[in-house]
Amino acid sequence: MKLVTVIGARPQFVKAAAVARAIRTHNAANPSNPIEERIVHTGQHYDANMSDVFFEELDIPNPAYNLGIGSGSHGQQTGHMLMRLEEILQAERPDALLVYGDTNSTLAGALAASKLHIPIAHVEAGLRSFNRRMPEEINRVLTDHMSDILFCPTKKAVTNLSEEGIHRNVYDVGDVMYDCFLIFSRLSDDKSLILNNLSLTNTPYYLATIHRAENTDHPERLKNIFEALGALDLPVVMPLHPRTRNALKTKGIVPDAHIRMLEPLPYLDMCQVLKNARLVLTDSGGLQKEAMFAGVPCITLRDETEWGETVTSGCNQLVGAEKEAILAAVHSRGATLPPQGKNPYGDGHASEHIVTILSRL
Repeated sequence: MKLVTVIGARPQFVKAAAVARAIRTHNAANPSNPIEERIVHTGQHYDANMSDVFFEELDIPNPAYNLGIGSGSHGQQTGHMLMRLEEILQAERPDALLVYGDTNSTLAGALAASKLHIPIAHVEAGLRSFNRRMPEEINRVLTDHMSDILFCPTKKAVTNLSEEGIHRNVYDVGDVMYDCFLIFSRLSDDKSLILNNLSLTNTPYYLATIHRAENTDHPERLKNIFEALGALDLPVVMPLHPRTRNALKTKGIVPDAHIRMLEPLPYLDMCQVLKNARLVLTDSGGLQKEAMFAGVPCITLRDETEWGETVTSGCNQLVGAEKEAILAAVHSRGATLPPQGKNPYGDGHASEHIVTILSRL
């Protein structure tokens, strides 16, 4: 079968790496029933640190197409992607389109395939924050309702789809990000030199990432978050998203010297920085889960999360963007807090389950 995979943002590159590995394993074991994957990189994330390095270090097949769409408003970005993806899908005529998560690339791919009656498979289907002001929530809801095959990371995601009337071809395969963490976390132990390079070996620190529009687009929230980070009792290591860097400059917010701002890190380096952090403060969905996988307590600087299992497990706490609430949450956490009980995100073989199902199309 021929599969077109659409990716465009940093987290999607990591997930696509795990599925690409599973496809290679499947093809080696099933030469009479191979999967031909054609990757389309929309260029939604285009900086070398946000894109190219992931293809190199995670051994992702080179994209068959790189659209170079770049940044822009949601309408501009999605519209340009839709136009280009339609042309590619008409030329390739794949048996299915594979999309990940909740980005504009995800929505554009699903829209293009839906209009051309190409079956859509959605990885991370069924996630809901129940906040329709989030562009990611709109993207994930619309994509789910266009999709023909829905790969859910958790039982709760399956329930969410059922409550919206989606019952057919829904699979609880587990979370591809758990696969990625198991695969690449071990690799990072051997290959990453980031702790030495940053003089962080045996040095306690907090890890922070901020990039969601609900924080970067609201000056008061962004100011509160950075004031809280600057008042913490340990240094803060912060790989800085380009959106956040621009927001700080535009809004005239000068972070405290206590906050060590870095360029975005390659995934293997990020694994090392995460695993050795005392605590994580983030608005990233993916990092909430990865902190749980690593046994590092997490404080989420949002008012809700689509990854509720991290909260109910006790590994994650939602605190919003108020300075005093953030400081109180940090001061109340232990040094480590490993996940309790069974991992709600599957068995670490989600990619293999996905490929097995796709191979039957």
